[in-house]
Amino acid sequence: MQDDAYDLPEAPSDDEESKLYRIRHSTAHVLAQAVQRLWPHARLAGGPPVKDGFYYDIEIDDHTLSEEDFAQLEKTMKRIVKENQPFEMTTWPREKIIAHYQRTDQVYKLDLLERIIPDPEVGICQNPQKGSDDVWFDMCRGPHVPRTGQCKHFKLLRVSGAYWRGQSDQPMLQRVYGTAWKTREQLDTYLHRLEEAKKRDHRKLGRDLDLFMFHDWAPGAPFWLPKGEDLYHTLARRMRDLLVQGGYQPVRTPLVFDSALFETSGHWEHYRENMYHFDERHAAHGHGEAAHTQAQAHGDNDQGGRQLGLKPMNCPCHMLIFKHKKRSYRDLPLRIHDQGVLHRNELSGTLSGLTRVRQFSQDDAHIFCTQEQIAAEVEALLHLIDKVYRAFDMPVALKLSTRPAEKLGSDELWDAAEDALRQALDATGRPYEIKEGDGAFYGPKIDFDVYDALERTHQCATVQLDFQLPRRFDLSYVGADNQPHVPVVIHRAVFGSFERFIGILIEHYAGAFPVWLAPEQVRVMTVSERSEAHGEGVLRALKSAGIKATADLSDAKIGYKIRECHNQKVPYMLIIGERERDEGTVSVRSRDDGDLGAMPVEDFLTRVVAESLPPF
Repeated sequence: MQDDAYDLPEAPSDDEESKLYRIRHSTAHVLAQAVQRLWPHARLAGGPPVKDGFYYDIEIDDHTLSEEDFAQLEKTMKRIVKENQPFEMTTWPREKIIAHYQRTDQVYKLDLLERIIPDPEVGICQNPQKGSDDVWFDMCRGPHVPRTGQCKHFKLLRVSGAYWRGQSDQPMLQRVYGTAWKTREQLDTYLHRLEEAKKRDHRKLGRDLDLFMFHDWAPGAPFWLPKGEDLYHTLARRMRDLLVQGGYQPVRTPLVFDSALFETSGHWEHYRENMYHFDERHAAHGHGEAAHTQAQAHGDNDQGGRQLGLKPMNCPCHMLIFKHKKRSYRDLPLRIHDQGVLHRNELSGTLSGLTRVRQFSQDDAHIFCTQEQIAAEVEALLHLIDKVYRAFDMPVALKLSTRPAEKLGSDELWDAAEDALRQALDATGRPYEIKEGDGAFYGPKIDFDVYDALERTHQCATVQLDFQLPRRFDLSYVGADNQPHVPVVIHRAVFGSFERFIGILIEHYAGAFPVWLAPEQVRVMTVSERSEAHGEGVLRALKSAGIKATADLSDAKIGYKIRECHNQKVPYMLIIGERERDEGTVSVRSRDDGDLGAMPVEDFLTRVVAESLPPF
């Protein structure tokens, strides 16, 4: 979370994006002014522009904002827009603004001044009121549009809770989200897309299609129901098979580790608060002198043992696998694939369906290679990622993130790593964006923005170079010169987490999965009891061919059966009456192509088997 509108990120350099940024930034001020017109004692925190809109965090002692307030808020905002107030930038002496905020009880603005604004002169954006000496103002450094009249294409969207400074021990504020655009047409298009997104919400569809569930007794961990488990298994198995064909070696590693593993990797220092960890219980008297000595070495006592943690990622485990035996340059590249379960202690307020969970698995892999092999390995990964996402009809945009200001390792190593990634990207002939200074502290990376059916972007796949972790674990291989060398590690994922990726796919397909991925591919439905035997024979034939088929042989009316099948978004329904029984056919209805008419069972089998083959 940005601390406030004063501490905004730099405005985009792209002219079109910059205009939207200014409009949204300015509209956030219009919202804040409207709030204080309606609730004069409201305390303001901050309101930055964000992707597709803006928000403002607010505290009102005697009122909890809800969407029922939006009509009144928007009416007041439109009045401010119609007043066409100028946005004027100026500065105030620090003492003056502190005195004002103390007098008006703006505790969050005072907190910002104390923590992040050391300047003796503070940036102020003020809006003079037409026909009055009143001036509404906010701490801000800009940029804005010239006047509020340019903020007229907006809509308030929702309100939620947000901890001040993003910390759970701080007060809970009310965050009002909105969107703003240059034209009415752009606003209408965006709002239509939001409505479509609501229909596709994976949480709703997951419930309607009986894919997964959640329970308060397991917060942040999905229960995969039979159809959802089938979907999960199909993706996991296909990715595993694809990687094995590409020379990867699947492994499975423990869930619980001594904290020493994460101390070595650096996660204990930098990531501990996001991990589940606990004391090991032990009984020193029952394990002899050696166990007692080991317990003392780890700082154990009779009440507790070593510090243990559930692994939040697989990379430290794979360092141990590499190190467990002597390696030669002839063994490289060594590609290790792991779909093990991971846990991260996410704040309860950040949990969101499948897209933010506490327990998940990744299509994770680490490639141990020489520096000379980096370009070829990365180029192969780029082709792999393209191949996979083409199968889902999801375009991909590439971003190269270079060294940050705070980094580990020498400039020579960073030069070599960034050059290797550039060479691999250039070899594809694909355009890519350079994100200066946005790399991980241990190495540069390539991120992939995946576009879904609503043209929303999701960061799923990633390729990251790491020169640091192998050194922290003292990894080496014997080179052709018979001397030890440190390998380079490539962290990579294609789907990312299965949970999040399935959530994205549910919304991308609106629950109507392609035949190869659908957990139920065909449903056989009989018109009456007289066609039941033929229906059972068709079901057996489908299952023998490896098709995921079910049958509805109940005495319910066929119209009801068809509606139920349609609601479950099954790709094919086979309707079997007396004519189909007598002729040995099936009447085929396709979810996507409508009524296909009657056809011999064998012809339909040929069709559905072909469509069941994975496209990657």
